[in-house]
Amino acid sequence: MKNLVFAISILSCSMLGCVGTQTTTTSTQKPADAMNTSMKLNGSWELADIPGARVSVSGMYPNKKPIITFDVDDNKFAGNTSCNNFSGLLVVYGNKINLNKSMAMTKMACQGEGESTFVDLLKKIDTFSINADNSLSLNSGGAETLRLVKVIKQ
Repeated sequence: MKNLVFAISILSCSMLGCVGTQTTTTSTQKPADAMNTSMKLNGSWELADIPGARVSVSGMYPNKKPIITFDVDDNKFAGNTSCNNFSGLLVVYGNKINLNKSMAMTKMACQGEGESTFVDLLKKIDTFSINADNSLSLNSGGAETLRLVKVIKQ
């Protein structure tokens, strides 16, 4: 029993040491710039485009578009696929991002392929950028995978 408690304690400490928002210094980016970039990620974003998709976002999500909310300070993200809710641990390092570490999702039956397309692409995201038009590009392997627009609350 003592060994089990000890092992769980070590595992918990190891996992907690890996979690957090970090910034890096590169030759072209200062730490403050990296922090500003990740802070711009905060808030809610609605899916606007899936570059290369055969079906438009409005065609794939006729009733409700997927939304994702980032909370960089608390290292969390949450959202809705247009059908199911999801949430998880947000890992941001400069412009690198990982949403796949611990994503949890409700399991309601959903029509169409929109949800699986969105979730599959979301799990592949490895970097992000805020564009000149203030849209958010979520990228995989250097290619834009999802484009989102900021949700302005009124």
